[in-house]
Amino acid sequence: QVQLVESGGDLVQAGGSLRLSCAASGRSFRMNAMGWYRQAPGKQRELVATITTGGSTDYADSVKGRFTISRDNAKNAVYLEMNSLKPEDTAVYYCNSRPVFLPWGRGTQVTVSS
Repeated sequence: QVQLVESGGDLVQAGGSLRLSCAASGRSFRMNAMGWYRQAPGKQRELVATITTGGSTDYADSVKGRFTISRDNAKNAVYLEMNSLKPEDTAVYYCNSRPVFLPWGRGTQVTVSS
């Protein structure tokens, strides 16, 4: 059974940085585009970053220039480097395929204080 496990979330001050990791077990996603998503309290889950099998990336306008998505197919892992964090980045962050077809993991909480 496929399982996605996100980690790396924390409480940080505005302007700080975090690196999120996503590890997958039960299935290789080397042939899939992957994405990082986030869900803030009271809001719908949104896509923030995508990486294709070839390594091309795309970002939501709200994080462009601050976040960087990467992948390591050998480790079946996806990463999200987050810099210049803002309070509005506070959310639970999830990884999944793009488009979504894998079971959602529990996510990792990112809290940015002002």
